[in-house]
Amino acid sequence: MSDFPSTGAAFVAGGSGGIGQAICALLAKSGSDVVLSYRSNKDKADAAVAAVQASGRKASAVALDLRQEGAVRQAIDEAAHDFGGLHTLIYAAGPYIHMRHISRIEPQLFRDTMEQDAFGFFNLVHAALPHLRQARGSLVALETPALRRYAVKDVLSVAPKAAIEALVRGVAAEEGRFGIRANGVGVGVIEDGMYHALVETGDFDQRFLDASRQNVALRRLGTAEEIAEAVVFLASNRARWITGQTLMVDGGYAL
Repeated sequence: MSDFPSTGAAFVAGGSGGIGQAICALLAKSGSDVVLSYRSNKDKADAAVAAVQASGRKASAVALDLRQEGAVRQAIDEAAHDFGGLHTLIYAAGPYIHMRHISRIEPQLFRDTMEQDAFGFFNLVHAALPHLRQARGSLVALETPALRRYAVKDVLSVAPKAAIEALVRGVAAEEGRFGIRANGVGVGVIEDGMYHALVETGDFDQRFLDASRQNVALRRLGTAEEIAEAVVFLASNRARWITGQTLMVDGGYAL
């Protein structure tokens, strides 16, 4: 059995990010065509498309604000039409996460973060479910190990990801009768993706990074490729009897 169906494509929301690009590249190497969405960085999206095409698979990119329900539905429907269906949905998107104590978070910032992350994910899932039903497909969402071991000043990540994890479990429970699987991957601190922006703003200072390494069993930070391996496995036919789970890929942080 091949890892992915011979027809249709995987839709990767946030495919232009560090983790998203690694997921797209590995999907292509595993035999899947890819449609990826990006918020604003067209150059990185084009690079992700080129990497997929270099592996001999078809790919396209679409600029998309996941908060716009109509635009999300249109993008999903067009991707399914152009590629002969969608067999996989991967959520690798999300806003910049400000590391702040709850007492220092303005209500508007909390509202905006929830809307971009949790509501954006819901819009994506709602639009994709009819296509995933047809393909008996799979859904994988990036989450956080702080759902199991809370990290101080990380509520802007934890709160929306808690909603996302609940939605993933709900899809697994309700859509399994249509053959759909849904799982999550808890992303530990890695040296890719949003990491560089967090370092530049000072949200990740040296004290935080040193503590992060000490707080994980493996005593090192992860990489985008290590996250991608878990995501693509859970999306693939190799995980065909796994659903409703969150796999923590965090070096042992959430032990």
